[in-house]
Amino acid sequence: MTMRDAVGRALVELGEEDPDMVVVTADVARSTRTSWFGEKFPERFVNVGIGEQDLVDFAAGLALAGKRPWAAAFAMFMMRAWEQIRNTIDRMRLNVKLLATHSGFSDHSDGSSHQSLEDVALMRVLHNMVVVVPADALEAYKAVRALHWDVNGPAYLRVGRDYSPVITEPETPFRIGNANILRDGDDLAIVGCGPILYQALRAADILEKKIGVKPAVIDMHTIKPIDRHTIVKYAQKTGFIVTVEEHYTRGGLGGAVAEVLAEEYPTRILMIGARGYGHSARSIEDLYRAHCLVAECIAKRIEEALRGVKN
Repeated sequence: MTMRDAVGRALVELGEEDPDMVVVTADVARSTRTSWFGEKFPERFVNVGIGEQDLVDFAAGLALAGKRPWAAAFAMFMMRAWEQIRNTIDRMRLNVKLLATHSGFSDHSDGSSHQSLEDVALMRVLHNMVVVVPADALEAYKAVRALHWDVNGPAYLRVGRDYSPVITEPETPFRIGNANILRDGDDLAIVGCGPILYQALRAADILEKKIGVKPAVIDMHTIKPIDRHTIVKYAQKTGFIVTVEEHYTRGGLGGAVAEVLAEEYPTRILMIGARGYGHSARSIEDLYRAHCLVAECIAKRIEEALRGVKN
């Protein structure tokens, strides 16, 4: 199951549980899998057409009327409605959940116009917004349910398209704001979010086999509110934090972690993320290679940093 399949399944289940739930889309129902909800609950499903500003304002109106709306669009084009998100959802703290699919490099074939590498920064800066970036399909499913029932306010759920290697387990806990430790270690801590964590785990294995260091790997699925306790704990434990993300480090996970360290426990940090705009490619893995986000390249950059080589 892909991340968007998992989200579609979770939305249908929530529709059965919550009669006040409404799903709204901007003409991308099939691509976002919200069409599954529409087929089962047509009276609670609205397609506003290609107009993300209308999508957000319509969802805001539903929330003001007491409904629990989910608004779905491609991540890159959801950003067209940032002003509406800021003024009609976040400023009034409305209970609207924004489902942003095809994020990061996942829309690999459509080029840089469709690849969203700035959205976490734009959402994280909003005062009331919760920002969640699940690592795989299992976590995406849990995230939908947690956001719907546990967060009474605005939230942004960032998922990819099809690439989502499974790295968590059905029994892996999921709580908003609580990071999960995927691999423990004492020498450094790799903090990541989203499907790129698969590459981070492989990079940790490479480092252990090649130079004998034991990296911890942390799934920071909630970017806001971020798990400050876990960040500080591993900064104190290892003295070296590495962030890995399918996004620019400026304002993204790297920036968020650096803010915590600067305020609470200044620690050496290496931030690894997108190096610029993407381009059309045959696969997401091709784009990962182009931006040094595959396991071998991540491991090489960490090894160089450990040896004191400037990155």
